[in-house]
Amino acid sequence: MKDTEEYLIAKKKVENLKGFYIHLSVYISVNILLFATNYFTFEGDWWFIFPLLGWGIGITIHGVTTYLDYNRKSSDWQDRKIKEYMDRNKDNRR
Repeated sequence: MKDTEEYLIAKKKVENLKGFYIHLSVYISVNILLFATNYFTFEGDWWFIFPLLGWGIGITIHGVTTYLDYNRKSSDWQDRKIKEYMDRNKDNRR
């Protein structure tokens, strides 16, 4: 059973990493296109910076959550708390 659980955790990590890479690729591609559009239609206004920065905040958060793997830490905390309550419940039954 433990092997299945570890497999599912590893699979989720890989899916999250794949999702981040896809998000990053789209971010780079779209922003290159926006830069080129802005450059060739330049009228003294560099508007492409706004979507670059706004979306950049989102991609940064996505990257941080992917690499720090908050889900795993949360799961460990939840498992410890469940065990703590189960142990406390056993003590109360005695």
